[in-house]
Amino acid sequence: MKLTATALGLCVTTALLAGCGGGSDDPGTSKSGGGDSEYADGGTFTMAIAGDPGKLDPHSSASSQLFAVNQLAYDNLVSVDGESGEIESQLAQEWSVDGTTVTFTLNDGITCADGSEFTASTVADNIAYVADPKNKSPYLGTFLPAGATAKADDAAGTVTVTLAQPAPFVLNGFGSLPMVCESGLKDRKALANKTFGTGPYELTEAVPGDHYSYQIRDGYTWGPDGATTDEQGLPDTVVMKVIQNEGTAANLLVSGEINAATIQGPDVKRLEAQDLFHTSTPAMAGEQWYNHNEGRATADADVRMALTQAIDFGQLASVATADAGGPATTFAALEPVACPGDSIGPALPAQDVDAAKAALAGKKLTFLYSSAAGSALAAAAELAVQQWEAAGATVTAKGVDETALQGAIFGTGDWDIAWVPLNVNSPDQLVPFLSGPGLADGGTNFSGIDNKEYADGVAAATKTNGTEGCDSWLEAESALVAAADIVPFANNEVKTFGNGAEFDYPGTFMPTSIRMLAE
Repeated sequence: MKLTATALGLCVTTALLAGCGGGSDDPGTSKSGGGDSEYADGGTFTMAIAGDPGKLDPHSSASSQLFAVNQLAYDNLVSVDGESGEIESQLAQEWSVDGTTVTFTLNDGITCADGSEFTASTVADNIAYVADPKNKSPYLGTFLPAGATAKADDAAGTVTVTLAQPAPFVLNGFGSLPMVCESGLKDRKALANKTFGTGPYELTEAVPGDHYSYQIRDGYTWGPDGATTDEQGLPDTVVMKVIQNEGTAANLLVSGEINAATIQGPDVKRLEAQDLFHTSTPAMAGEQWYNHNEGRATADADVRMALTQAIDFGQLASVATADAGGPATTFAALEPVACPGDSIGPALPAQDVDAAKAALAGKKLTFLYSSAAGSALAAAAELAVQQWEAAGATVTAKGVDETALQGAIFGTGDWDIAWVPLNVNSPDQLVPFLSGPGLADGGTNFSGIDNKEYADGVAAATKTNGTEGCDSWLEAESALVAAADIVPFANNEVKTFGNGAEFDYPGTFMPTSIRMLAE
């Protein structure tokens, strides 16, 4: 059986890191025999998610929890194989890129959960919604290039997308852009607590803060690389259960009360000792952002540099990953990495506590990180505070839940330092977070970064085709690190464990890959 991989998702919180990985699956072992397992049809598959997804509108947020649950109910135009990086079918059976023209031909017979037909015009309407800056979708500029327009031919089942300029990894982006059915597009408010999609499952119950239940759809044949719901072992019901404490999730997994959980702290060793099935994937575990916006202490470039010089990032990476990971090397860390190399290590300012003291003396700073990211990251946060305070700063560290973290960085702006790993596999998907308009101007550059060298490097890279521009992409990233505008500092192998079920977990949750195990 081939377990297909979906497109790689954008992860904007540390808990999202736990739900966003690349395609290096390590099936591990299971009590039922791993690859020789026998599967049982039907039943319920329950998976832990580290936080509540909030409003379920799939175009409204790039959080990990929303991205995970939306894989159940919504499809993308194409999928991306998590190992090879090849573009594969999903809603579209054929596609082509010719300069600034991208053409998709839809599969036949696609239906929405309400029974209505999914058409090329609906695809064009989705693109138009995300492309409109007034709608403030975080996917604009991330998965959909700014300035893109779409024209549909329903008779031919084709959609022609015209780009404002060449986009080297445009198909990767469309592999992560969820498509909403026409009834949902016409009633955006209803999308907050209902699903209107073409996906393999449909939402049947939503209990915010506790769980979200989904029921399988019959006749689904247009999944990633041709995946269907007519496969032995698929569960009839999928429950996404909110469990914010990683230790609790691990305990429930061992007891068999849940079937899957992503674990990245000390509980990993305990679960490995249980000989449970697991997948493993590299991802960014630690990324240090500074608030460049006016009115914050970190708006001062000297303060940002001093905060960077005060830290031993090698030691920090070791603690943050419980000695299981290592230093970050590129901004886009998910496999298959589009532009491998090391844009971070050579550019990282060396630790110099004495130099940092002059700029940090008397500074009072607020530091946020995710409380759902596990005890290892919490220990790393304590270490960072110690090193900053040794350099003269007073730092108030706050471990907050995912809702509060996103509310601060995308809302109140009440933070100076934040650990928010963004996980993608191609560098172009990070551009709107690292440059361009800030939140006040309708953009997603939440930290207010303004680095001309990075912007110039991006401009040069986008004129090339695919990986031909990788040198330019990496040089642009290095400019951000050298200026201490942002510091990615840790990568780790993130493991998702299963009990009573097997599954694929490449870029994000793969519902069509679930196989319930026979007892």
